[in-house]
Amino acid sequence: MQRLRVLREVARHGSFSRAAAALRFTPSAVSQQIAGLERSIGAPVVERSTRGVVLTESGRLLVEAAEVVFAELRSAQERIDRIAAGRPRLTVATFSSGGRRLLPGALTAFVAAHPDVEVNVLEREPEDSLPLVREGVADLALAYHFDGPLPLVHGDRPALEWTPLMDDPLSVVLPVGHRLAGRETVDLADLAGERWVLGCTKTEAFLRRYAAGAGFEPVFAGSTSDYFFAQALVAAGVSVSLIPEVALDRSADGVAVVPIRPPGPVRHLGVVTSRRAADPGPVEDLVKLLFRAAGRG
Repeated sequence: MQRLRVLREVARHGSFSRAAAALRFTPSAVSQQIAGLERSIGAPVVERSTRGVVLTESGRLLVEAAEVVFAELRSAQERIDRIAAGRPRLTVATFSSGGRRLLPGALTAFVAAHPDVEVNVLEREPEDSLPLVREGVADLALAYHFDGPLPLVHGDRPALEWTPLMDDPLSVVLPVGHRLAGRETVDLADLAGERWVLGCTKTEAFLRRYAAGAGFEPVFAGSTSDYFFAQALVAAGVSVSLIPEVALDRSADGVAVVPIRPPGPVRHLGVVTSRRAADPGPVEDLVKLLFRAAGRG
């Protein structure tokens, strides 16, 4: 198991030295562990180059198997801890805006139907919440992705299931006195030359791609990790912003929300669950309630 842990860290970090730092080993010890692993299976597991270390096909197979094994062990330990606690527990990991808009109503109904279940909520972005589900720390994750692949990382697909929940279109949020504030829809090209504030750092690359398609390079006035703060900055006249539907504060003063003319940018929301859930009943009930909160139940 130790050798597999070392190989997994080498795969994650792409070098012996960074893997050693993560493990608090020396680089020599990491090299010895990998060499011992290669001797035991009779095949190389890494290829070394001036650019770092990459896995061979044998190495990738071992890392995939290791992820499953370690996840099973962590999940078993989590279940043991829950048994010891003497009360059923449901842990939900969610990103901030989805949790704020979709989760409260679903949890209200869930708690009423399952008064014996202890509910815990963790605020996490998808890159952090999905490993929690894989490891059994969380039972369910409310997550999202933009127009790239699903937010499943190496080794996740055999263990996790992604259930699409809803599409979450992004709109332009403008100061109420802006020249385009009265429009029913806008093209992004209409906003060339505007200063933008980000409500989430992940939207920068997303906005850059759409802006490039519209023929301009966006100019950024600031960046936040909170869509609601970004809308407050728009209301102050600092900039304009691109905000997903579930993160819009339509009661906010001083801003106008204008949809982008189709096909516009969309964020895809979904629910991630474990295929190995020990007691899937409560998880399935909460998923149904989330669908209802999203208008699909």
